Amino acid sequence: MPQYIDDSDTQPAYLWPDYTSTVLRAPSRPLVPLRQSLTEITGPLLGDDRVGPGDADLTAGHAGEPLGQRIIVSGQVRDSGGRPVPHTLVEVWQANAAGRYIHDLDRHPAPLDPNFTGAGRTVTDADGRYRFETIRPGAYPWKNHHNAWRPAHIHFSLFGRAFAQRLVTQMYFPGDPLFDFDPIYASVPDQAARRRMIARFDPDTTIPERALGFGFDIVLRGTRASIFEDDAS
Repeated sequence: MPQYIDDSDTQPAYLWPDYTSTVLRAPSRPLVPLRQSLTEITGPLLGDDRVGPGDADLTAGHAGEPLGQRIIVSGQVRDSGGRPVPHTLVEVWQANAAGRYIHDLDRHPAPLDPNFTGAGRTVTDADGRYRFETIRPGAYPWKNHHNAWRPAHIHFSLFGRAFAQRLVTQMYFPGDPLFDFDPIYASVPDQAARRRMIARFDPDTTIPERALGFGFDIVLRGTRASIFEDDAS
């Protein structure tokens, strides 16, 4: 069975009072560790036949072009030993360019985009690499505290080797002025770990006259692990 490095010092606490919803959902009793079993490292397998060829392009499949700045987000998924994680499912969801989700509970008075639904998925290749084409999301208010705004971000869901290993994280954009005011970002105790949630501008994947490229590598475990969350906020 694989052995995992304890990376709890870099991960956000379950209870972070500045992030008010954690007060209601954080565990009130000590956690009970579960021994790892074969369930975590065996099927069901995720194959290419489960993902459509256009699922990684969030700008396609509609009657017209979506509004906003087109971007390319790509990177590599690795394990704690630096090895690529091939053929694993990666899903994303996000707000549109105006900071609005297509969701019944999103009452932000920003316009919906009929040509953008904000969800996509892909399977990593043999080298653990993925690529999405999408629109840069907008910031949005979220009522956590007075005048609270979330920095622009894209949610990532990764399944690792099996469904039981599902992890969720967020990708932010460099230079966002809202970082210092966001309690979700601030809940990560380690400054270096926070920086690992910020994508890097990538001129090599930028498409001339079409889309800006951003690189975002994800490490599943270990001292260089990406920051994961127990709830997709």
